[in-house]
This record gives sequence, structure tokens and C-alpha cells, in this order.
Amino acid sequence: MIEIQRRKLHFEFPGIHKKAHLDIEFERTFRVPDDNKRYSLPPTFGAFPLKHVEDYTNKLPSKWKDRGGVFLPMYQSEALWIKFSSKFPCAIKIACGKINAVSGESWNHRLSRYPQNYVVVPEQPWIDGFNVSKDQVRQFTAMPLGKGYSAEEQVTGVAEFGGIQILAFPMKKYLAKRFFEPEADRYERLNHWWGPPMLLEEQSCKQSKIAYDMGLAPGGLIDQTIEKDHRGIKTWDFDNSLRCYVHLLNSQQYRSVTGKNPPSQPMGAKEYNNAGLPWFDYYSEGEAVAGSESLAGLSSVGAKAVINKEPLDNETVDPKHVINISSNRYVKVGWF
Repeated sequence: MIEIQRRKLHFEFPGIHKKAHLDIEFERTFRVPDDNKRYSLPPTFGAFPLKHVEDYTNKLPSKWKDRGGVFLPMYQSEALWIKFSSKFPCAIKIACGKINAVSGESWNHRLSRYPQNYVVVPEQPWIDGFNVSKDQVRQFTAMPLGKGYSAEEQVTGVAEFGGIQILAFPMKKYLAKRFFEPEADRYERLNHWWGPPMLLEEQSCKQSKIAYDMGLAPGGLIDQTIEKDHRGIKTWDFDNSLRCYVHLLNSQQYRSVTGKNPPSQPMGAKEYNNAGLPWFDYYSEGEAVAGSESLAGLSSVGAKAVINKEPLDNETVDPKHVINISSNRYVKVGWF
């Protein structure tokens, strides 16, 4: 079951365990400069509002009804990061325009260990962008489909899907029972279940070309680690997964569809930095997933803008106030 709860996507797996819950938020933030300089983690300006597709089917493309899910508004070249909140272990696949944000592969319903094509919570508290190296991501940046900016268009050559695709797998029921027992050795037992990649049954998916959509493109570089799955592929329940399609509308489309104004456009990185507001360095003791060669080879928004001769506010900044946060705190806040 998936619900919208206070701007969160709330996943529940009642057949697994009473504590099998997962919340996912899409956080507003500024776009870090796309200058090949590595930046610390940007803050949140609050979560994007989420709306049910089925509540607005008369104003949305008919194919969106088949895909279902939710939608949110983004300005062109606005950035976001995705926040995960769960005390219950889950494996989560994230794709943008059906291009996996961790491995760079085209979308499928399988979990893969080599290369790892998913993140694991609670160890991974958030993801800010496309996994381009062992300790860097390129920021998720919204761009209209059809101009070649999106990761989808750069990988496939086609502007077809856009949006964000999420597929969540809970820990298996019998492992969850052991995990939540108050036994000192439960973590040791869980850390030794290894095995080859398991397959999900492929599900049919209707495909159509949609112009009424936006996609995510790789932006500036951010220091971030994608944690390796230390539990092993056999931990995850492939028969009880939940998936959600998150569509993106630009600000004018969102206003036209919902009759509501989108959130105000975030301040720029220079304005934020000059105000002395904090950036964040997150230290994790976990082992990092290697970056995707295919994602690393994509052109960033800044590079594409130069090629397309389109203006882009992209002045470099030197972060003045950086706060170090450790893996046991899971705090990433900022100016609201």
C-alpha cells in the first residue's frame, strides 16, 4: 500500500511486519553550480507537494492514468534530492526516465548485486543525484524533455518517459522477525546472507511518447556515497515489492492542472552562500558502490547549455559554512 501523507510517499508492507514502513520525500533545494567543482550537500527548503494522478485525469495525458502514481511541480533547471526515512530495512530502486540512477542501466524489475542497482535504507538516508563515481553524484536537475538534456535522452536517444520511477523491496518476513528480536547477534546473522542476483517476474508496461512532462538531467557535482548492500541480495522480498511513478510538471502546467501555485522558486547557490547559510558534509563508515561509467559519460546541464547556446545562471561559489554530520545522526536541514 502507498499513500500520500504530509508531502511524503508512505509505503507499508503489512504482510511482512507491523514495522515495515518506508517514507520517501522529494526535497526542494538550490542547484549547485555546474562547473566540475565538487560541492558539499545542499540543504532542504521543504518537501515538494504531491498530488494523486487519478484526481486530475481529465487534465492530464491519458497515458498517465495507465501509469498512475503522483506528480509534483518543478521549475526548469530546479534541483531536488530524495529523502528516505525508515527503521525497517528496504532496498529501493530509483530511476529517472527509466534510467537507473545508481547503475545507469535501462529500467527492469530486477535487483542486481553486480553492479548494485539500488540503495538500502536506513543506511542510505538520501540520494542527491546520478551515481557517477565512488564518492560523487551529479545533482538531479529538472529539464524539459525534447532538448537532449535528460539522462533518458542521452542514454536512449528518445524523450519518452520522464519523471521518476521508484520500486521498493522490504526485508523478508522471516528475517524481519529475527531482525527485531532483542538479540545481540542479530546483525551478525543478517550480514552473512549472500547470494546471486534474484529475478522478479517481468511486468508488462504500456509505452507512449509524452511531451507533457519533464525529466531529470545530471547537474553539478556533489560529494556523496552510495552505500553497498552489506546484508546481501537474498535479504529482500521480491514478491512483496511496491512501485510508484512520480511525474514532473513545470510550474505553469502544475498551476493549470491543479489551480494552485507551486512553491516559490528556491534562491540560488550564490545568494544562499553569501547569507552564510550551511552546506553539509556527510561522513559514512560504510563501503561505497562504484560509480556508473555510463552515467559518468553523460553531459551535464551546464555542458549541454553551452552546446545549445542557452543561458544558464551558473556562477561558481566557495562554500563558507560547512557542517559535518555523521552517519548516526541522519540530519540534513537548512534554510526554510
